[in-house]
Amino acid sequence: MFQEGALFPWLSARENVELGLRLAGMKGRADRRERAMELLGLVQLTDAAERHPHELSGGMRQRVSLARALAQDASVLLMDEPFGALDAMTRDVLHDELERIWFETGVTIMFVTHNVREAARLGDRILVLASRPGRVIAEYPVDLDRPRRIESPEVSALAAEVTDCLRKEVRRHAND
Repeated sequence: MFQEGALFPWLSARENVELGLRLAGMKGRADRRERAMELLGLVQLTDAAERHPHELSGGMRQRVSLARALAQDASVLLMDEPFGALDAMTRDVLHDELERIWFETGVTIMFVTHNVREAARLGDRILVLASRPGRVIAEYPVDLDRPRRIESPEVSALAAEVTDCLRKEVRRHAND
């Protein structure tokens, strides 16, 4: 799942999810329709099933993309900056939604973000990557109770620690 939803504009939300199911090898149009509606229910978009992407808000489009990604039934869900283009309020709502879906499905999520607070809010483990050469330079286990709030003192403290690590890395490469 990427920053931009990459939905097909000529397909409805349901049809976009059905396409994911079809590509995953699910046979039977009726079965795909039923499962697509279940997945749209999981992301709380049942009422928007017949809307096309241009009729949906940015947050709704991302939830359709999430439903389509979940349609693959993979053991790991890769999310690359999925909320980066969204406003802060929508992002906060989707953090809650993602956490709820994670609890319900148990799927492993690898979440790539440049937002340190977002990483502390959502993660069980934070890996800090260096750019030159690309490698892991630090790892932070996140042992905070859930649910977490992005503005909580614990999340803020962890975010400050990770940010300090990033600053040191930036300074190290300042003259490269």
